Amino acid sequence: MKTVTVNIVTPDGSVYDSEVTMVIAKTTSGEIGVLAGHIPMVAPLTIGSVKLKKADGTTDVAAVSGGFIEVRPEKISILAPSAEVASSIDIARAKEALARAEGRLQKKQDDIDFTRAELSLKRAMNRINVHEGNI
Repeated sequence: MKTVTVNIVTPDGSVYDSEVTMVIAKTTSGEIGVLAGHIPMVAPLTIGSVKLKKADGTTDVAAVSGGFIEVRPEKISILAPSAEVASSIDIARAKEALARAEGRLQKKQDDIDFTRAELSLKRAMNRINVHEGNI
């Protein structure tokens, strides 16, 4: 089966660089699956998981917090504000972030930015789900 190089990059540097047979990502229009040789495209990503299927039958999973996927026939690049491969997620830190976000949302104060707190909650839940394999 044909493979394609996938790079996941954040402002802090490269998070993932490997050959895969298929990438499954959540875009703002829905979930997409991309194989080697796909026509060029760019799509905005939502907070969610990116599944990276390898030729040996294994699947790597990364948590991304939005960004873009750029597809070219020979290479797929994912540019995200933050991203973590499942094995590198600090689950204790993610659970702390979840508790903080839930606490902010439960407060009924005018100085709370609810949109920001909701996004923080979604990012924390996504990281926990990816780490625990609930994707």
